[in-house]
Amino acid sequence: MPLPSPFHSRTSARCRSLLWKDWAGYHAVRSYRSCHEPEYFALRHAAGLIDVTPLFKYEVRGPDAAAFLAHVTVRDITRLSVGRVTYLCWCDGEGKVVDDGTVARLDEEHFRVTAAEPTLSWFERRTRGYRVTIEDSTPRLGALALQGPNSREILRRTTDADIDALKFFRVAQARLDGVEVFISRTGYTGDLGYEIWVEAAGSLTGAERVYDALEDAGRSFGLLPAGLDAMDVTRVEAGFIMNGVDYFSAHHCLTEMRKSSPYELGLGWTVKLERDPFVGQAALEREKRAGSRRAFVGLDVSWADLERVFAGYGLPPELSSTAWRDGRPVYDHDGRWIGQATSGAWSPTLKKNLALAQLESAFATPGEAVEIELTAEYRRHRIAATVIRAPFFNPPRKRA
Repeated sequence: MPLPSPFHSRTSARCRSLLWKDWAGYHAVRSYRSCHEPEYFALRHAAGLIDVTPLFKYEVRGPDAAAFLAHVTVRDITRLSVGRVTYLCWCDGEGKVVDDGTVARLDEEHFRVTAAEPTLSWFERRTRGYRVTIEDSTPRLGALALQGPNSREILRRTTDADIDALKFFRVAQARLDGVEVFISRTGYTGDLGYEIWVEAAGSLTGAERVYDALEDAGRSFGLLPAGLDAMDVTRVEAGFIMNGVDYFSAHHCLTEMRKSSPYELGLGWTVKLERDPFVGQAALEREKRAGSRRAFVGLDVSWADLERVFAGYGLPPELSSTAWRDGRPVYDHDGRWIGQATSGAWSPTLKKNLALAQLESAFATPGEAVEIELTAEYRRHRIAATVIRAPFFNPPRKRA
């Protein structure tokens, strides 16, 4: 049975739709109302507050913590300064992605790692020779994502941190309504946003006090509690990949074809090859020299073609307002399979039908014309799509 997060007393009281899902063993709200669109527009035009506690969290401590993380991930964490956060992935010995997440350096010998999947055992098996300890802090830490253009103003009114000085992908310790927290300028919406990390303990817990303070301060700024359905649309607009959707952890793949390297997922920029040995380094060096078989791209799916198909049945175009996650084949103009679209959504902001896809490298150039499969009235059709660069939505305020 799913567990309640430290914010469950607040989120459950506000969830009128009763739309819940199991996220990593926790109760998670899909949408607080019967339709997620008000929450989506709050994230894009005001602010949204999302319970992201189910993210797996690990505290890596010790004199060799930086060297250890540099060995098990694709980035040289020894170069990460205190107060900074980085996005990365980690691979198996063949250079195939196991998971992706963030690493924050909270102190000289203290790092916090976030992950989509349970990772403690994988990390611990690689600690031999390193003076390092790893704690699974997932049960004791609550996490909130405060996202949207008004998120900075809300934090200015609730915390003693110098929010204006907290730059993109930085983290700071602060007090929020008297509660000790860490605030990182990170998120999964591709917009200006922050994540707040708080201990989950006490009677009226610090987590509940933090939630109440953000909600009270956010009322005059259009803040709404937001669920996973709204966040899923924003992350597609931002071009962010999702483990188990846009790629599969190498641990779970029954065939080599299902596995992906960082280069095939658009994460080549996170890989730092010229340094001390790390897990998967030799395989990634070979792929870098030879080139990758696939590439991760964005697709702009033709609305005119979609209308044409449904008009053939005397119907208006049918498109879900939520993001989709069922893989869909992509073809060249001769009908040859060249890859798959892994997730997508109609973007209310950009007014485009967007998808994320893995395609053969020869078809990954922006402007390339391809076709994506569409099912209408139980019949399969192919409609036009154009390869475009992701992120689709990347406002200057995100980094400003």
